[in-house]
Amino acid sequence: MSLELEAVTVVFRGNGRRPVPAVVEVTLQVERGQVVGLVGESGSGKSSLGKAAVGLLRPTSGCVRFNGKPVSAIGRRARPSSQLGLQMVLQNPFESLNPRRTVGNQIKDAMRASHLSKRLQDARLSQLLGVLGLAPDTAGKFPHQFSGGQRQRVAVARALAASPSMLILDEPFASLDASAQAQLANVLRVLADEEQVGMLVISHDLAIVRHIADRIAVMYLGTIVESGVASDVWSSALHPYTEALIGAIPKVDGRGALPIALPGEIADPANPPSGCRFHPRCPHAFAVCQVDSPVLIEASPGRNVACWLRHPDEAVRASGADGEADSDASSDEMLGRDSV
Repeated sequence: MSLELEAVTVVFRGNGRRPVPAVVEVTLQVERGQVVGLVGESGSGKSSLGKAAVGLLRPTSGCVRFNGKPVSAIGRRARPSSQLGLQMVLQNPFESLNPRRTVGNQIKDAMRASHLSKRLQDARLSQLLGVLGLAPDTAGKFPHQFSGGQRQRVAVARALAASPSMLILDEPFASLDASAQAQLANVLRVLADEEQVGMLVISHDLAIVRHIADRIAVMYLGTIVESGVASDVWSSALHPYTEALIGAIPKVDGRGALPIALPGEIADPANPPSGCRFHPRCPHAFAVCQVDSPVLIEASPGRNVACWLRHPDEAVRASGADGEADSDASSDEMLGRDSV
Protein backbone atom coordinates (compact mmCIF):
# COMPACT_ATOMS: atom_id res chain seq x y z
CA MET A 1 0.00 0.00 0.00
CA SER A 2 1.53 3.30 -1.06
CA LEU A 3 1.07 6.79 -2.43
CA GLU A 4 2.57 7.28 -5.88
CA LEU A 5 3.03 10.52 -7.78
CA GLU A 6 4.18 10.04 -11.35
CA ALA A 7 5.38 13.01 -13.43
CA VAL A 8 2.89 15.30 -11.66
CA THR A 9 2.64 18.84 -13.03
CA VAL A 10 0.39 21.56 -11.57
CA VAL A 11 -0.10 24.75 -13.58
CA PHE A 12 -2.24 27.64 -12.32
CA ARG A 13 -3.97 29.69 -14.99
CA GLY A 14 -5.80 32.98 -14.53
CA ASN A 15 -7.78 35.24 -16.82
CA GLY A 16 -5.30 37.06 -19.01
CA ARG A 17 -2.37 36.08 -16.81
CA ARG A 18 0.72 34.09 -17.61
CA PRO A 19 0.45 30.42 -16.57
CA VAL A 20 2.25 29.62 -13.32
CA PRO A 21 3.80 26.12 -13.20
CA ALA A 22 3.91 25.46 -9.45
CA VAL A 23 4.92 21.79 -9.80
CA VAL A 24 6.89 20.41 -12.76
CA GLU A 25 6.97 16.66 -13.51
CA VAL A 26 7.54 15.46 -9.95
CA THR A 27 7.78 11.73 -9.31
CA LEU A 28 7.63 10.62 -5.69
CA GLN A 29 6.57 7.55 -3.73
CA VAL A 30 5.64 7.05 -0.06
CA GLU A 31 5.34 3.49 1.23
CA ARG A 32 3.20 2.28 4.13
CA GLY A 33 5.04 2.94 7.40
CA GLN A 34 7.54 5.27 5.73
CA VAL A 35 8.06 8.96 6.52
CA VAL A 36 9.19 11.08 3.58
CA GLY A 37 10.17 14.67 4.26
CA LEU A 38 9.59 17.24 1.51
CA VAL A 39 11.69 20.34 2.19
CA GLY A 40 12.43 23.63 0.49
CA GLU A 41 11.91 27.37 0.76
CA SER A 42 8.52 29.04 0.64
CA GLY A 43 7.44 29.26 -2.99
CA SER A 44 9.09 26.01 -4.05
CA GLY A 45 5.75 24.27 -4.74
CA LYS A 46 5.63 21.92 -1.74
CA SER A 47 2.08 22.76 -0.67
CA SER A 48 0.78 22.56 -4.23
CA LEU A 49 2.30 19.10 -4.57
CA GLY A 50 0.74 18.00 -1.28
CA LYS A 51 -2.70 19.24 -2.33
CA ALA A 52 -2.38 17.46 -5.67
CA ALA A 53 -1.41 14.27 -3.85
CA VAL A 54 -4.59 14.29 -1.75
CA GLY A 55 -6.94 15.46 -4.51
CA LEU A 56 -7.45 19.09 -3.48
CA LEU A 57 -5.80 20.16 -6.74
CA ARG A 58 -6.27 18.35 -10.03
CA PRO A 59 -2.87 17.75 -11.69
CA THR A 60 -2.48 19.42 -15.08
CA SER A 61 -0.63 16.29 -16.18
CA GLY A 62 0.75 13.17 -14.55
CA CYS A 63 -0.97 10.74 -12.21
CA VAL A 64 -1.50 10.28 -8.47
CA ARG A 65 -2.33 6.79 -7.20
CA PHE A 66 -3.24 5.60 -3.72
CA ASN A 67 -3.01 1.86 -3.19
CA GLY A 68 -2.78 1.43 -6.94
CA LYS A 69 -5.95 3.40 -7.78
CA PRO A 70 -6.08 6.96 -9.19
CA VAL A 71 -6.84 9.63 -6.58
CA SER A 72 -10.06 11.42 -7.53
CA ALA A 73 -10.36 15.18 -7.18
CA ILE A 74 -12.27 16.31 -4.09
CA GLY A 75 -15.63 17.88 -4.92
CA ARG A 76 -19.06 18.22 -3.37
CA ARG A 77 -19.68 14.50 -3.33
CA ALA A 78 -18.27 12.17 -0.68
CA ARG A 79 -14.96 10.55 -1.53
CA PRO A 80 -14.84 6.86 -2.41
CA SER A 81 -14.43 4.70 0.71
CA SER A 82 -11.18 3.35 -0.74
CA GLN A 83 -9.65 6.83 -0.38
CA LEU A 84 -10.69 7.59 3.20
CA GLY A 85 -7.32 6.26 4.30
CA LEU A 86 -5.63 9.21 2.56
CA GLN A 87 -5.83 12.30 4.78
CA MET A 88 -4.17 15.72 4.95
CA VAL A 89 -3.37 18.29 7.63
CA LEU A 90 -3.48 21.72 5.99
CA GLN A 91 -0.97 24.46 6.69
CA ASN A 92 -3.34 26.97 8.31
CA PRO A 93 -5.58 25.23 10.89
CA PHE A 94 -7.59 28.40 11.59
CA GLU A 95 -8.87 28.36 8.01
CA SER A 96 -9.40 24.60 7.81
CA LEU A 97 -11.41 24.33 11.05
CA ASN A 98 -15.07 25.35 11.14
CA PRO A 99 -15.38 28.32 13.56
CA ARG A 100 -19.05 27.53 14.32
CA ARG A 101 -18.57 23.96 15.51
CA THR A 102 -16.81 22.56 18.55
CA VAL A 103 -13.53 20.83 17.81
CA GLY A 104 -14.86 17.62 19.34
CA ASN A 105 -17.63 17.40 16.75
CA GLN A 106 -15.19 18.16 13.95
CA ILE A 107 -12.81 15.43 15.07
CA LYS A 108 -15.73 12.97 15.25
CA ASP A 109 -16.77 13.64 11.64
CA ALA A 110 -14.21 11.15 10.35
CA MET A 111 -15.31 8.58 12.91
CA ARG A 112 -18.92 8.88 11.76
CA ALA A 113 -17.79 8.15 8.22
CA SER A 114 -16.34 4.92 9.61
CA HIS A 115 -19.71 4.15 11.31
CA LEU A 116 -18.28 3.93 14.84
CA SER A 117 -20.75 3.83 17.73
CA LYS A 118 -21.07 6.93 19.95
CA ARG A 119 -19.32 5.14 22.81
CA LEU A 120 -16.35 4.24 20.62
CA GLN A 121 -16.28 7.77 19.20
CA ASP A 122 -16.02 9.27 22.69
CA ALA A 123 -13.27 6.83 23.65
CA ARG A 124 -11.31 7.49 20.46
CA LEU A 125 -11.68 11.26 20.90
CA SER A 126 -10.29 11.11 24.46
CA GLN A 127 -7.41 8.97 23.24
CA LEU A 128 -6.46 11.36 20.45
CA LEU A 129 -6.60 14.43 22.69
CA GLY A 130 -4.36 12.73 25.24
CA VAL A 131 -1.82 11.56 22.68
CA LEU A 132 -1.48 15.08 21.28
CA GLY A 133 -1.21 16.74 24.68
CA LEU A 134 -4.60 18.47 24.62
CA ALA A 135 -6.76 18.87 27.74
CA PRO A 136 -9.93 16.72 28.07
CA ASP A 137 -12.17 19.81 27.94
CA THR A 138 -10.77 20.67 24.49
CA ALA A 139 -13.62 18.79 22.80
CA GLY A 140 -16.30 21.28 23.95
CA LYS A 141 -14.46 24.42 22.82
CA PHE A 142 -14.38 26.32 19.54
CA PRO A 143 -11.31 26.94 17.34
CA HIS A 144 -10.98 30.64 18.28
CA GLN A 145 -10.44 29.65 21.94
CA PHE A 146 -7.08 28.03 21.18
CA SER A 147 -3.58 29.21 20.34
CA GLY A 148 -2.11 28.54 16.91
CA GLY A 149 -0.16 25.55 18.20
CA GLN A 150 -3.22 24.04 19.86
CA ARG A 151 -5.28 24.48 16.69
CA GLN A 152 -2.53 22.72 14.77
CA ARG A 153 -2.74 19.72 17.10
CA VAL A 154 -6.54 19.71 16.79
CA ALA A 155 -6.13 19.55 13.00
CA VAL A 156 -3.74 16.60 13.38
CA ALA A 157 -6.25 14.87 15.70
CA ARG A 158 -9.02 15.35 13.13
CA ALA A 159 -6.90 13.72 10.43
CA LEU A 160 -5.90 10.82 12.69
CA ALA A 161 -9.55 10.22 13.63
CA ALA A 162 -10.07 8.66 10.20
CA SER A 163 -7.43 6.01 11.06
CA PRO A 164 -5.50 6.84 7.88
CA SER A 165 -2.92 4.59 6.29
CA MET A 166 -1.39 7.59 4.49
CA LEU A 167 -1.09 11.10 5.93
CA ILE A 168 0.09 14.31 4.27
CA LEU A 169 1.10 17.04 6.70
CA ASP A 170 1.74 20.57 5.41
CA GLU A 171 4.02 22.51 7.79
CA PRO A 172 2.77 20.64 10.90
CA PHE A 173 5.49 22.12 13.14
CA ALA A 174 5.24 25.76 12.03
CA SER A 175 2.90 26.99 14.80
CA LEU A 176 4.39 24.96 17.66
CA ASP A 177 6.95 25.82 20.30
CA ALA A 178 10.01 23.60 20.75
CA SER A 179 8.46 21.22 23.31
CA ALA A 180 5.26 20.80 21.26
CA GLN A 181 7.33 20.20 18.14
CA ALA A 182 9.22 17.40 19.87
CA GLN A 183 5.98 15.88 21.18
CA LEU A 184 4.32 15.91 17.76
CA ALA A 185 7.45 14.54 16.08
CA ASN A 186 7.48 11.62 18.53
CA VAL A 187 3.77 10.95 17.93
CA LEU A 188 4.28 10.88 14.16
CA ARG A 189 7.26 8.56 14.43
CA VAL A 190 5.32 6.16 16.67
CA LEU A 191 2.40 6.16 14.21
CA ALA A 192 4.77 5.26 11.39
CA ASP A 193 6.59 2.54 13.34
CA GLU A 194 3.71 0.95 15.25
CA GLU A 195 0.63 1.69 13.11
CA GLN A 196 2.46 1.59 9.76
CA VAL A 197 1.04 4.96 8.70
CA GLY A 198 2.85 6.36 5.68
CA MET A 199 3.55 10.10 5.79
CA LEU A 200 4.57 12.92 3.51
CA VAL A 201 5.79 15.68 5.85
CA ILE A 202 6.07 19.05 4.10
CA SER A 203 8.30 21.58 5.85
CA HIS A 204 10.83 24.33 5.30
CA ASP A 205 12.67 23.17 8.43
CA LEU A 206 15.18 20.49 7.45
CA ALA A 207 16.52 20.33 11.02
CA ILE A 208 13.22 18.94 12.34
CA VAL A 209 12.36 16.77 9.37
CA ARG A 210 15.64 14.88 9.46
CA HIS A 211 14.81 13.55 12.94
CA ILE A 212 11.60 11.81 11.87
CA ALA A 213 11.98 11.15 8.13
CA ASP A 214 13.26 7.94 6.57
CA ARG A 215 13.84 9.72 3.27
CA ILE A 216 14.10 13.38 2.27
CA ALA A 217 13.19 15.01 -1.03
CA VAL A 218 14.45 18.56 -1.63
CA MET A 219 12.25 20.75 -3.82
CA TYR A 220 13.20 23.97 -5.58
CA LEU A 221 10.96 26.04 -7.84
CA GLY A 222 8.60 23.17 -8.63
CA THR A 223 11.15 20.41 -9.17
CA ILE A 224 12.86 17.76 -7.04
CA VAL A 225 16.61 18.51 -7.03
CA GLU A 226 17.76 15.80 -4.60
CA SER A 227 16.37 12.82 -2.70
CA GLY A 228 17.75 10.04 -0.58
CA VAL A 229 17.93 8.46 2.85
CA ALA A 230 17.58 11.25 5.44
CA SER A 231 20.90 10.58 7.19
CA ASP A 232 22.77 10.49 3.86
CA VAL A 233 21.24 13.74 2.59
CA TRP A 234 22.06 15.45 5.88
CA SER A 235 25.65 14.20 6.15
CA SER A 236 26.67 14.44 2.49
CA ALA A 237 24.39 16.67 0.42
CA LEU A 238 24.90 16.34 -3.33
CA HIS A 239 23.06 19.42 -4.60
CA PRO A 240 24.28 22.98 -3.87
CA TYR A 241 20.75 23.97 -2.84
CA THR A 242 20.63 21.21 -0.22
CA GLU A 243 24.04 22.34 1.03
CA ALA A 244 22.70 25.89 1.32
CA LEU A 245 19.62 24.77 3.29
CA ILE A 246 21.81 22.86 5.75
CA GLY A 247 24.28 25.74 6.00
CA ALA A 248 21.45 28.15 6.89
CA ILE A 249 20.54 26.15 10.02
CA PRO A 250 21.90 27.74 13.25
CA LYS A 251 24.38 25.53 15.08
CA VAL A 252 24.33 25.29 18.88
CA ASP A 253 28.02 24.55 19.35
CA GLY A 254 29.14 27.49 21.50
CA ARG A 255 31.35 28.98 18.80
CA GLY A 256 28.96 31.79 17.96
CA ALA A 257 29.23 31.25 14.22
CA LEU A 258 26.35 32.71 12.25
CA PRO A 259 24.49 30.58 9.71
CA ILE A 260 25.27 31.22 6.03
CA ALA A 261 22.36 32.92 4.33
CA LEU A 262 21.49 31.74 0.83
CA PRO A 263 21.94 34.75 -1.49
CA GLY A 264 19.11 36.06 -3.61
CA GLU A 265 15.47 35.02 -3.64
CA ILE A 266 13.55 32.21 -5.24
CA ALA A 267 12.53 33.17 -8.78
CA ASP A 268 9.01 33.84 -10.00
CA PRO A 269 7.62 30.42 -11.07
CA ALA A 270 5.74 32.17 -13.90
CA ASN A 271 9.10 33.22 -15.33
CA PRO A 272 11.68 30.65 -14.22
CA PRO A 273 15.36 30.97 -15.19
CA SER A 274 16.58 29.13 -18.26
CA GLY A 275 18.58 25.96 -17.77
CA CYS A 276 19.00 24.89 -14.16
CA ARG A 277 16.44 26.79 -12.11
CA PHE A 278 18.91 27.24 -9.25
CA HIS A 279 21.81 28.58 -11.32
CA PRO A 280 21.27 32.35 -10.59
CA ARG A 281 21.87 31.63 -6.88
CA CYS A 282 24.40 28.80 -7.20
CA PRO A 283 28.05 29.50 -6.31
CA HIS A 284 29.16 26.64 -8.60
CA ALA A 285 27.17 27.54 -11.73
CA PHE A 286 28.96 27.25 -15.08
CA ALA A 287 28.04 27.60 -18.76
CA VAL A 288 25.83 24.54 -19.25
CA CYS A 289 23.78 25.41 -16.13
CA GLN A 290 22.46 28.53 -17.82
CA VAL A 291 21.33 26.67 -20.94
CA ASP A 292 20.25 23.10 -20.16
CA SER A 293 18.15 21.82 -17.27
CA PRO A 294 19.70 18.79 -15.52
CA VAL A 295 17.53 15.71 -15.13
CA LEU A 296 17.18 13.75 -11.90
CA ILE A 297 19.69 10.88 -12.06
CA GLU A 298 20.68 8.12 -9.66
CA ALA A 299 24.05 9.23 -8.30
CA SER A 300 24.32 6.14 -6.08
CA PRO A 301 21.88 3.45 -4.89
CA GLY A 302 18.92 5.29 -3.35
CA ARG A 303 20.43 8.75 -4.02
CA ASN A 304 19.01 10.97 -6.77
CA VAL A 305 20.22 14.41 -7.77
CA ALA A 306 19.60 16.91 -10.58
CA CYS A 307 22.87 18.84 -10.90
CA TRP A 308 25.42 19.13 -13.69
CA LEU A 309 28.23 18.84 -11.12
CA ARG A 310 27.09 15.25 -10.54
CA HIS A 311 26.66 14.42 -14.23
CA PRO A 312 28.09 11.01 -15.22
CA ASP A 313 29.82 12.55 -18.27
CA GLU A 314 33.37 13.44 -17.19
CA ALA A 315 33.63 16.15 -19.84
CA VAL A 316 30.62 17.96 -18.37
CA ARG A 317 32.01 17.69 -14.84
CA ALA A 318 35.41 18.91 -16.02
CA SER A 319 33.88 21.99 -17.62
CA GLY A 320 32.07 22.58 -14.37
CA ALA A 321 35.32 22.43 -12.42
CA ASP A 322 36.85 25.00 -14.79
CA GLY A 323 33.78 27.20 -14.36
CA GLU A 324 34.05 26.95 -10.58
CA ALA A 325 37.69 28.03 -10.65
CA ASP A 326 36.82 31.06 -12.75
CA SER A 327 33.96 32.06 -10.44
CA ASP A 328 35.60 31.47 -7.03
CA ALA A 329 36.02 35.18 -6.35
CA SER A 330 32.42 36.05 -7.21
CA SER A 331 31.17 33.09 -5.19
CA ASP A 332 33.13 34.15 -2.14
CA GLU A 333 31.79 37.68 -2.46
CA MET A 334 28.21 36.43 -2.86
CA LEU A 335 28.44 34.23 0.25
CA GLY A 336 30.24 36.85 2.29
CA ARG A 337 33.53 34.89 2.57
CA ASP A 338 37.09 36.18 2.45
CA SER A 339 39.14 34.96 -0.51
CA VAL A 340 42.38 33.22 0.40
